[in-house]
Amino acid sequence: MHNHKNLKVWKRSVALATKVYSLTSDFPNEEKYGLVSQIRRCSVSISSNIAEGSGRGTDKEFRLFLNYALGSSFELETQLLISQNLHLVNEDVQIEVLDELVEIQKMIYSLIKKYS
Repeated sequence: MHNHKNLKVWKRSVALATKVYSLTSDFPNEEKYGLVSQIRRCSVSISSNIAEGSGRGTDKEFRLFLNYALGSSFELETQLLISQNLHLVNEDVQIEVLDELVEIQKMIYSLIKKYS
């Protein structure tokens, strides 16, 4: 069993989800049940899957949930790019969030390789 609270990637992904919630609070009301909901769910899913996987009994199960977290990160990346294309977000903030997301993706991928 791994302690997710000791993982830098978990801490950073929680911080990212918090930032994403702030970012999407300025989206138009008509996106509340569209992009906002999707973006928020997948941003929370990254840290949640890391936490869930860390509580599993084997490295193989941990790796599986790390893969889920990685998938959610790419889903988030796609939705943020769509939001950018629709001019729903400030470009500077978007770049900052996407840069952090890429770093988190690299960290998750490194953990997957470590437990392979």
